[in-house]
Amino acid sequence: MNFEQMLFSQGFGTRRDCRDLILSGDVSWNGAVVEDPYETVEPEGKSFVVKGETWPFFEKAIIAMNKPEGYECSMKPSFHPSVLTLLPAPLRNRNIQPVGRLDEDTTGLLILTDDGAFQHYLIHPKHHVAKIYRAVLKHPAEESLVKQLLGGVLLKDERTPVAASDCRITGEHEIELTLEQGKYHQVKRMVAAAGNRVETLTRIQFGALTLPVDLKPGEWKWISSRAEITGKKA
Repeated sequence: MNFEQMLFSQGFGTRRDCRDLILSGDVSWNGAVVEDPYETVEPEGKSFVVKGETWPFFEKAIIAMNKPEGYECSMKPSFHPSVLTLLPAPLRNRNIQPVGRLDEDTTGLLILTDDGAFQHYLIHPKHHVAKIYRAVLKHPAEESLVKQLLGGVLLKDERTPVAASDCRITGEHEIELTLEQGKYHQVKRMVAAAGNRVETLTRIQFGALTLPVDLKPGEWKWISSRAEITGKKA
């Protein structure tokens, strides 16, 4: 791989755009300005600098975001801005996409990637990748509610009951609910079917990855390996 190819693979525009960045002196490698776009480089596990900003090289990008309220998890949103607008242009150029969707008013941990195979792995039910949600409820959280959610509730237009794999009361009006499926408005519909109502909803864990406490709403961070999410060594 040469420097032009490296920048192109990381979303810095067309090959010509990448070549022009280099020829303009805007790209540095190992503390030195890159002068030859066609110089061979081995970027895996290393970083480069474009216009003063340091970028780690990842053949496939995996991002964790603390999704704020008021954004849609869609490349073509209907009523609100896309979460993709919170990312820098090079990542958007890589066709990075959310893994599953959080509702516009749901906040918390969102995974985004341009790795189609990994995205499929994370959302396929057979892999049982758990997602944990914290829900604040309109009415007090009672053990009868937990029992219903664990035993299974029948949702509208569904033929079989849907159950949480874990559920516990964490406050007078709060529960933490673990799901291994990804149905439309699932947490809200399950709680409604059990006789309560979700007022606010936050995803606090995806697989083995917990929402970082220092990641503010709208902020994102690189995930260095699949294992951070799957909990499995490569």
